Amino acid sequence: MKTFKFPARHGYAVEISPFIPSRLACATSQYYGIAGSGTLLVLEQTETGISLVKSFDWNDGLFDVTWSESNEHMLVTGGGDGSLQVWDTANPQPGPLQVLKEHTQEVYSVDWSQTREENLVVSGSWDRTAKVWDLSHGGQSLCTLQGHEGVIYSTLWSPHIPGCFASASGDGTLRVWDVKTGRCRLAIPAHKAEILSCDWCKYDQNVIVTGAVDCHSYAIRRVKFSPFNQTVLASCSYDFTVRLWTTPGQSSRCWRTLEHHSEFVCGLDFNLHIPNQIPSRSVDTEHTHSRI
Repeated sequence: MKTFKFPARHGYAVEISPFIPSRLACATSQYYGIAGSGTLLVLEQTETGISLVKSFDWNDGLFDVTWSESNEHMLVTGGGDGSLQVWDTANPQPGPLQVLKEHTQEVYSVDWSQTREENLVVSGSWDRTAKVWDLSHGGQSLCTLQGHEGVIYSTLWSPHIPGCFASASGDGTLRVWDVKTGRCRLAIPAHKAEILSCDWCKYDQNVIVTGAVDCHSYAIRRVKFSPFNQTVLASCSYDFTVRLWTTPGQSSRCWRTLEHHSEFVCGLDFNLHIPNQIPSRSVDTEHTHSRI
């Protein structure tokens, strides 16, 4: 296991670059995201450890990050001031290339589309709306989708269906949206509690996993399907752990628990290039790389 610590910043999200196997980005905040500023960390994994490549500061907390699927230098983060920030790691200037400000409350989720037919970003906010953005068309969103009765914690594009994304909310529902029509295609009362995360199965377009504040000792903060094994998914939790699960079918069970953090674990990803490698990010200010 490799560890990187950045003082005075608490981690909320981590994502591996789709282009460079050793590179990852972390969205962080001061004071547990309650107050203060935020920092986007771009890190590099080496044989001996994890090093800082570049950092970008923002005047409010950063809660999520997503890499571009078409440009290895581009990233988007979501901030506590209701804005999205567009960053270029090759830009010598310290500030963002663009700031997209339409949400009226915290942006808790951002995701870059994975299908070849489009190049879009979706954002989910505490203002109960999801917005879709095309960064090549100026600073205005393409559309705003409403329907949730609670905070939106997670928005994820389908890796299979163009123009389709899922959202998870504090109202206990999972919704599937069609951007072309601007409507909700499916609303599922998935939990009787707040849903904090969702993810699409990489092998079956009809399967989505959700993580909520129920059915566990502490809230599940993020869930991810493995890109290499259709029967494996990972979760991280406020109980300080990362857990590996088998998906429903023959039996659903936790088959491994990683206990290397000392605080809430909020960020989690699978390395798309290296099988069995999972980066995680905690509010204990540590970033770790684990092997499973």
